[in-house]
Amino acid sequence: MKILLPVDGSDLSLEAVRFAVRLLKDGLQGSAVLANVQEPATLYELIVAHDPDVIDRVCADVGLQTLVSAQALLDAAGIAYECEVAKGDPAHTIVDIAERFECDMVVMGARGTSALRSAMMGSVSNEVLHACGVPVVIVKAAEEAED
Repeated sequence: MKILLPVDGSDLSLEAVRFAVRLLKDGLQGSAVLANVQEPATLYELIVAHDPDVIDRVCADVGLQTLVSAQALLDAAGIAYECEVAKGDPAHTIVDIAERFECDMVVMGARGTSALRSAMMGSVSNEVLHACGVPVVIVKAAEEAED
């Protein structure tokens, strides 16, 4: 089984990685794909940088740096993984990565948004849950899980 682990650098995304590590250490056979999605450059960034290649390199470097903590968790557990840094709308890009890497599951953190805010704006995890063709496990923050 191949598990996609979207990582944004937040504690909650690392908690999702820890959850997947527990699954893989408790008998689930598989590997992981660590992914970070960088949002496209703003018009201001494009004007200031003058060179889209510079922005692409910076985004790639930031994305790889964001994966370091998750890589350390997987390395310590002895779990095989691949890394992907992509640019685009986070939810749609995560779904695309899951399809491209032929992942069997997505494990990701949920942002602790209120019901009203989620209804008005949606969330990345909610969009992935509804758009992805494979099971999606959404890991909540500890205080949310206790409610």
